[in-house]
Amino acid sequence: MIWAKEETLSREEIEAIQLKRLKDTVARIYEKVPAYRAKMDEAGVKPEDVKTLDDLKVLPFTTKQDMRDNYPYGLLAVDRSEIARIHASSGTTGKPTVVAYTRKDIDTWAECVGRLAVMGGATKDDICQICFGYGMFTGALGLHKGLEHIGAAIIPSSSGNTQKQLMYMKDFETSLLVATPSYALRIAEVAREMGIDPKKDLKIKTALVGSELMTEAMRQEMYKAYGDHVKVTQNYGMSELIGPGVSGECEYLCGMHINEDHFIAEVIDPVTEEVLPPGEKGELVVTCITKEALPLIRYRTRDITRLMYEKCKCGRTTVRMENLSGRTDDMLKIRGVNVFPSQIEEVLISMDEIGPHYEIIVDRKGHSDILTIRVEIAPDKMTDSYKEISAIESKIKSKLKIVLGLDAIIKLESPNTLQRFEGKAKRVTDLRKM
Repeated sequence: MIWAKEETLSREEIEAIQLKRLKDTVARIYEKVPAYRAKMDEAGVKPEDVKTLDDLKVLPFTTKQDMRDNYPYGLLAVDRSEIARIHASSGTTGKPTVVAYTRKDIDTWAECVGRLAVMGGATKDDICQICFGYGMFTGALGLHKGLEHIGAAIIPSSSGNTQKQLMYMKDFETSLLVATPSYALRIAEVAREMGIDPKKDLKIKTALVGSELMTEAMRQEMYKAYGDHVKVTQNYGMSELIGPGVSGECEYLCGMHINEDHFIAEVIDPVTEEVLPPGEKGELVVTCITKEALPLIRYRTRDITRLMYEKCKCGRTTVRMENLSGRTDDMLKIRGVNVFPSQIEEVLISMDEIGPHYEIIVDRKGHSDILTIRVEIAPDKMTDSYKEISAIESKIKSKLKIVLGLDAIIKLESPNTLQRFEGKAKRVTDLRKM
């Protein structure tokens, strides 16, 4: 099902909408936001210089540091009396990034999320259990409003208390699960511990996952946990842009369709900052063209992807972004080699001998980097045989060496040893930075 006609416009129609909204947004922020005006003046750019979509590249980038430097209200393009909602990041490093919404922004947000929810398999008949933490984080309320917008029923269960989550799922016959991929797997794990078979005893038909990168290997784990009949689709967004609602997967799982009448996507070389042609992989840059309170121009997301403009089999004509392969700021440089955690995850989850939970630890001894990976042995592969354990460790080490070109220390742990996460999973500990 396609929710909105804007998802099937021709390329010419999409670009006409984008150009008009881009011109309006640039003119408005130049007038209303002193920090943006200063950046544009420094770059020697005026609003009237934006005559075509190609002129987007002359505008300066916006970064998370700009948001911190202008904390909390310095990037607002409206009077504070027009603000209807404020959200913020966790602020684990430095000041949090603060985002604001007018009432129209909240309606836009609901429409954007509603489209992606329908795209990902949601219907008005669903009973939706939202297992994101409610609060300053945009994920829970974003999905909540979007799913309500399409007419679905909401169970705002938040995160944590997994046994109670399962009680709700059984008693309310939850059909759609909203969670991070790692917490969705944790729910299935606890269910089995309670004697509940997620495939038979739960009514889950669709899982809308997000907030953390999901590899294809992780998707396969979701199928193993909940059944091949379940639609597992991921959606993308970040609080700086709007929250969830930027893009999402359709049933064909061939990338995430971008809501192009609300966002303009570019991919740049993260080093040279040059715009790359369609199909080339680089850093995603997004411009908000319908936000009232906090429209960001050329926001550097740090996420690595590529753009695909071919029409999708689902009938949508909007550009698709390839599922993320990592983040420029998550990349680990180990003994001169660039390593993304997603590469390690793909190897680990593909192996039947171990479970889906892992921890990556990077340390330095002398002048040498040490890569250690802790993984849990699968419950049905438990053994006291040192020979069998060593064989599993050697197999993991060999597969990682092929993919990474690096040796790693493998530590095989008992089931339920590693930390579980109810929100975003923290898989990497880099002791070199401590």
